[in-house]
Amino acid sequence: MSNNPDGKGTASPAGACPDDSRKGVLIVVSGPSGVGKSTLIDRFLREDGRSEFSISYTTRQRRVHEVDGKNYHFVDEGTFESMIAKGHFLEWEKVHGNLYGTPRAEILAILQAGKDIILDIDVKGAINISGQCAAARLIFIEPPSVEELINRLSLRGEKEIETRMKRVEEEIARKGEFGYTIVNDDLEKAYATFLKAIDDIRREDNGKNNR
Repeated sequence: MSNNPDGKGTASPAGACPDDSRKGVLIVVSGPSGVGKSTLIDRFLREDGRSEFSISYTTRQRRVHEVDGKNYHFVDEGTFESMIAKGHFLEWEKVHGNLYGTPRAEILAILQAGKDIILDIDVKGAINISGQCAAARLIFIEPPSVEELINRLSLRGEKEIETRMKRVEEEIARKGEFGYTIVNDDLEKAYATFLKAIDDIRREDNGKNNR
């Protein structure tokens, strides 16, 4: 495990990533907060029988509608730091003052069981995983405009939106590092594009595994 002064961290790549014997596909979905990632992922998981969702750990306060163990595993900072020290995370990051981490063992177990796994993590975390795991497939969800994203965050009751927008600009600037970019301006169109991206990923991955 390595970390640095600004609170960003990535897990050691040793034993962290699926190897050539993997049976499932690691699909990482990312994009700015409020862009609609959860809506797309939740619908996909309801309709798809081949995938599971990776539940991240966070020190963030639970929102009213969220369920511990379903949306996130909510833990205190001391517990999270202990998990970092033990190498529990594939990657971890500090976002808006809160810690978020992607569990390594759970992901590997699901992949080896033959299921694809969907991760919903921040942009830097997604790129960190891509750097460690060549097998990871990245999908970026983009808002139709910054103005629309501000409106969505406001309706959701988010605070410090101006600060969040600075991060959004940085995140959108890195969308070229993703294999797929989907603009979520119309939910049905975005979902259809999301389905096609995953179908393409599965076809490509299955072709490689069958060579």
